[in-house]
Amino acid sequence: MSEMILLGDEAIARGAIDAGISAAFAYPGTPSTEIYQAIEDYAKAHHLQVRGMWSTNEKVALEEGVGVSYAGRRSVVSMKHVGLNVAADPFMNAAVSGAHGGLVLVVADDPSMHSSQNEQDSRYFADFAMVPCLEPADQQQCYDFMREAFDLSEQFQVPVLVRLVTRLAHSRSKVKMHKRREQNEANFVVDPSRFILLPANARRAYASLVEKQKALQSYSEAHPVNALTLRDRKRPGILVSGLAWNYLQEAMGDALEDYNLLRIGCYPLPVQKIRQLLDASSDIYVIEEGYPFIERYITALGLMRELPIHGKLTGDLPRTGELSQDAIKHCFGIAIKPSLQIPGLADVLVGRPPSLCDKCPHTDSYLAINEVIAEYEPGARIMGDIGCYTLGAVGPLHGIHSCLCMGASIGMAIGVVHAGMPRALCVIGDGTFTHSGLAPMLDAARDNTNIKVFILDNSIIAMTGGQPTAASDEDVVALVAGLGVPRDHIRVVVPSPHKKAHTMETIREELDYVGLSVIIARRACVTYAKEIKDIKSMREEKRQSNGVPA
Repeated sequence: MSEMILLGDEAIARGAIDAGISAAFAYPGTPSTEIYQAIEDYAKAHHLQVRGMWSTNEKVALEEGVGVSYAGRRSVVSMKHVGLNVAADPFMNAAVSGAHGGLVLVVADDPSMHSSQNEQDSRYFADFAMVPCLEPADQQQCYDFMREAFDLSEQFQVPVLVRLVTRLAHSRSKVKMHKRREQNEANFVVDPSRFILLPANARRAYASLVEKQKALQSYSEAHPVNALTLRDRKRPGILVSGLAWNYLQEAMGDALEDYNLLRIGCYPLPVQKIRQLLDASSDIYVIEEGYPFIERYITALGLMRELPIHGKLTGDLPRTGELSQDAIKHCFGIAIKPSLQIPGLADVLVGRPPSLCDKCPHTDSYLAINEVIAEYEPGARIMGDIGCYTLGAVGPLHGIHSCLCMGASIGMAIGVVHAGMPRALCVIGDGTFTHSGLAPMLDAARDNTNIKVFILDNSIIAMTGGQPTAASDEDVVALVAGLGVPRDHIRVVVPSPHKKAHTMETIREELDYVGLSVIIARRACVTYAKEIKDIKSMREEKRQSNGVPA
């Protein structure tokens, strides 16, 4: 047994490795990115036979993980909460087909939206799919729960979801680690009809999943992490889950001794223990990070209340943002110490929103686009997308006017034209284009929709730490052409100050054309120049070893 100080994400990674995984797949996204990165780094450093990759998107990543499970080996798939929306199709269906080798999906939620479009709570997805969910409270549980998750997956032959939140993913603590166990031998599932979800097979598989719920419920009821402490009848009770336990301890201290207490870290919800807590308590406080998931269950959507309930639905705790010690103190009527106040501090500390890096090629792209648009259509709207170039929305550029989800820029631009606007413009990055921009581009090419698509190709996924893109440079051109966009209207420009005139003239020419145009603004990210060079060198070596001409 050894000890290390690890991030929650790193503890998940080491837990997966020591649980005997054979493969790992992911798509980068804060706060989950470090999980796969830590697996890859550790496997390379210790020459472990763990395969894996940064996948094209989260749906593909999960499908790759299901394939490993189908072949009898253990795989871990990691993503952020909005990534699970992308992977929802295989996730829901893998719950029905089941797992063969252990299959664990780790999802990191982002309360307060530090780097996300919403605050969604992945516990709802686990409940929706009727699969077990483990919610660690600290880094040690992150590590320990991974081995348990694989055991649970193989015992019940279902995928298991492990749910993190930002503060746990990105904070550090000491973790005790155990001996790494061997990987499974590859072996195909005995009954392949389980994975052929034709209606006749799916009905049988779904009935089997429903039947498993009794055993999963019993597993949760008996789990030691779902710890019930009843001190005295008719005392107030607290129901707390996951990371919220740490906030509660810090806020309440010794005062916790005055309450009945139920901690939850394993789902489905332990109904019998919750019943015992309700029966023994005068009123109930529900403390959870994320949505009022547990609170809604025990109050039937807030309509039926056997006891006074204090939580997010009642306004005793904030419904939005991260949980905090001060919010919990306020809920329990505990005095909150005033924050440190320094006279004049507000005058010198000014909020500084993130901005594009100095010399970023995206800045030059936006400057050129903005100047040409001012000539043609002052006040025109440009549909935006997810990536570091989204920062072009802020001043002084104000270069995009929407940002919905990965790949939405192209689809929304198509919609703008169908709504009656003469043409529409959109901006998307090279990584986002391969993630989920190919399908809407195919729609635009089929219809020759009068949209102008700017693909900002900086050769790397810069926003999440410099992961490789699925395609850049001429590969992007080939992809666009393969989708049916005429070569004459696939234009490549270099977004830089000394080539600005050429870039602007190219934009003018394509704005004059009635139909689909794709302008690829190609210039490598200045922050990750070395990483980009290494990635391109590695890819060229692979091409040559496979006999593919440059």
